[in-house]
Amino acid sequence: MRVPKKERQTELQHTIEQNPFITDEALATHFNVSIQTIRLDRMEMKIPELRERIKHVATERLDDVRTLTENEVIGDMIDLKLDTSAISILEILPEHAFSRNAIARGHILFAQANSLAIALIDDELALTTKANVQFTRSVHVGERVVAKAFVSSHRQDGRSDINVESFVGDECVFIGEFTVYRSSKEESK
Repeated sequence: MRVPKKERQTELQHTIEQNPFITDEALATHFNVSIQTIRLDRMEMKIPELRERIKHVATERLDDVRTLTENEVIGDMIDLKLDTSAISILEILPEHAFSRNAIARGHILFAQANSLAIALIDDELALTTKANVQFTRSVHVGERVVAKAFVSSHRQDGRSDINVESFVGDECVFIGEFTVYRSSKEESK
């Protein structure tokens, strides 16, 4: 049964406030309406599209990345607490995948995780010295990969251990353990 427009729009506003990363497709399914209806509701309510919502959230939650430039981070960084944790989102596009089967190339998922691990370090220079990775399932064109990185330890030798897990929805698709060298040992915590 369809919900009246005003009620749907109120619920839509609340749903997007709770999860600014929800897609129009997911909203359409949730409200049992067409994607066009969701887009019209968003436009009428002046709610930006997903990409703009991601950028808005990112500007509110990001520390300044010190180790990489913005275009060196693979994916859209949406959360960064230097030397603590970070999150990025990567929409898998056809150029990220094999043309025969639309499966994302492994180095794309690795690059997202590795660049997130490097960006997490509060230093001018950080380099990956070791990586142990596991791909737990194939990722396909059109899927959105959310990578979450956490610093598990800061060593006396100036290296940090970082765990990265990447998800499509609730399903883990990549696990990585990275050891990252930082140039200034005295800044490590």
